[in-house]
Amino acid sequence: HPGKANVVADALSRKSLHMSFLMAKELELIEEFRDLSLVCERTTRSVKVGMLRLTNHFLEEVVEQQKTDTRLLKYKALIEKGKKIDIKIDENGVMRCRGRVCVPDVPELKRMILEEGHRSNLSIHPGVTKMYQD
Repeated sequence: HPGKANVVADALSRKSLHMSFLMAKELELIEEFRDLSLVCERTTRSVKVGMLRLTNHFLEEVVEQQKTDTRLLKYKALIEKGKKIDIKIDENGVMRCRGRVCVPDVPELKRMILEEGHRSNLSIHPGVTKMYQD
């Protein structure tokens, strides 16, 4: 059987075709991520994909408001006393609870977050594995 003699060569040639197909698909995905303004964060156990971005201006405003929020100031005092709580202060001075920014009870900040979420083409709830596109 003439076809059986070249099994290895055939498999290797198909492998390169499959690899080029995968590379083209990867490029398509990268372009889609770019078009949707998706941000990817890789951890040791997972990849998180999101659209909401905190700008420096917004984070600076959050940090300033965190300094005057009475509830967050109580947590800050506990942190300074060495108490073990879920809230930490990152290297930029931003208070975070389990990695998420603690937003002070300021209507303007909350409005900005909600508006950004409504402008997004995708909606996703933290901790779920599905994403919905409008």
